[in-house]
Amino acid sequence: MTSSDTSVDVANVTWLTQEAFDRLQREHDSLVSGRKEISAKIEAAREEGDLRENGGYHAAKEEQGKQEARIRQLEQLLRTAKVGQAPMAAGVAGPGTVATVRYADGDQEKFLIGSREDSAARDDIEVYSAQSPLGRALTGKKSGETASYTLPNGKEMSVELLDVKSYST
Repeated sequence: MTSSDTSVDVANVTWLTQEAFDRLQREHDSLVSGRKEISAKIEAAREEGDLRENGGYHAAKEEQGKQEARIRQLEQLLRTAKVGQAPMAAGVAGPGTVATVRYADGDQEKFLIGSREDSAARDDIEVYSAQSPLGRALTGKKSGETASYTLPNGKEMSVELLDVKSYST
């Protein structure tokens, strides 16, 4: 995947830094290679006898389920990932930009619109997903514009975009 391909629908792409993409790929590869180990744990526990009262067996099966779910999550993420910065016009909010907003109650917040998976490497700034209700509402907005989005409780929230800048590490 290259960052020069601008024909991608920005809303359906997870933009990642090369570092984050590589880290997630390593995690995926490690989990896939660990399948044999978890299968061996299950088989060893199965050989202990009655499965109804076999805590080791149930723990291994639960671990396997979590591992497989994470593998599927990573595969989906890596399949839709694009390395680099989202192709946004200067001064327009979207993936790869730092937004400063003012909520209706007057509180202000500054955050990166990006991938939650990328946030593990970022302790200097809060990261909000571009697919979150707030991230979607702000994408394409310019400084001074107002956006509305729906909160988890069903209420509408308005937010004013005060400033938007490209994120630089």
